[in-house]
Amino acid sequence: MADLKRRIARRVARELHDGDVVNLGIGLPTMVADNLPEGVSIILQSENGIMGMGGAPEKIDVDVVNAGAQYVSIKPGGQFFDSATSFAIIRGGHVDATILGALEVDKHGNLSNWIVPGKMVPGMGGAMDLVVGARKVIVAMMHTQKGKHKILNECRLPYTAVNCVDLIITEMGVIRVTEDGLVLEELHPDYSLEDIKAATECELLISPDLKPMLD
Repeated sequence: MADLKRRIARRVARELHDGDVVNLGIGLPTMVADNLPEGVSIILQSENGIMGMGGAPEKIDVDVVNAGAQYVSIKPGGQFFDSATSFAIIRGGHVDATILGALEVDKHGNLSNWIVPGKMVPGMGGAMDLVVGARKVIVAMMHTQKGKHKILNECRLPYTAVNCVDLIITEMGVIRVTEDGLVLEELHPDYSLEDIKAATECELLISPDLKPMLD
């Protein structure tokens, strides 16, 4: 499982450019920062008021945590500010990409990732603002959950936002959201077209330029 998640993180990292301002959701997306291609450095933003966030600290400062309450470090030149300023940055379109997981995503690019009715979950955090404020929205997740579809015709759980997802990257492939539906652009060699179609509830359109997804 860990190797598959690293595969996803490495592929997501190739979507980022040197100097991009990026917000990483909790869980798998946090792995992206440690899997960037050589020569690419990104500026990590956390919605609780950090710009220039680093990774896990060598020495913990209990007052320095990200939006997921994880202890983090701050890179030289990093800044702290209040939540109002942080969300002004997000809502103002100054975040180049947000990368987050999903409970469900559908063929329209709708996203459900903040609540399962009747269950205790962390809550929405800044997701509702990020997916409509960031210039690019990438969902990074395992393709299924205990064998159940996560890429659907229509989301069944409450929406985080609608028509917001640009790209879905799983261990099986890379799928772009278009007006015509979901287009499979890359397929990992470990899987066949029949495999990924069976793991996806909605129809997948196959790009005429379908490429192998590389580890």
